[in-house]
Parts: sequence; structure tokens; C-alpha cells
Amino acid sequence: MCMNSSTPIPRSESFYSFWRRRPSKRHNVRVRRLNRWRTRRGAGAKKTMVKDGIEKMEIKNLKLYVKNQSIIEENEELRRKALLLHQENQTLLAQLQKKLHNPQTTF
Repeated sequence: MCMNSSTPIPRSESFYSFWRRRPSKRHNVRVRRLNRWRTRRGAGAKKTMVKDGIEKMEIKNLKLYVKNQSIIEENEELRRKALLLHQENQTLLAQLQKKLHNPQTTF
């Protein structure tokens, strides 16, 4: 029983309705689930990038804090030295003024 290719194949109404039907809701659920998964995965990557950035900033902040503390200690030490030099300078100046006001000849 060969079918002649020129004769059209009768199609039933149910065949057309099958192809014109809306996509199944199950497919939409799958697509939504996939989109949600992609979004969450992307958000997770962004969160990890943000977390990495925060960790890097904290490390940098700690390094700067330590450096700042060493600079503050060095500054305090220099202030103490400057104070001692100022006191020594005042003492020497007072001795010099004493000698100039009380000239004693030692010939």
C-alpha cells in the first residue's frame, strides 16, 4: 500500500490543536527555575567578589594601621629628642648670657 505523494494527508483538528497549544506550564517552571538559578549563581559570584573586595580592604586597612602606629611612635620619639635638645639649648643660652653679663677677665 503505497501512498501517492500528491494526495494530501488529512489532518484532524486535534493535530492542529496539539501544535497550537500553549507551551506547558512545566516548561515555564523549568525555565523560571533555570533563570532563578542563574540569577542566584550570578548574585553569589557578585557576593564573593564583594566579600573578596572587603577582605582585601580590611587587609590593606590593617597594614596601613600598623604603618601609622609605627609612624606615631617614631614621631613621639622625635618629639622627646626635640624637647631634650630645646632644654639643652636653653641651658647653654643661659650659661652664655651669664658669661656675657658678668665679664670676668682671666688674664
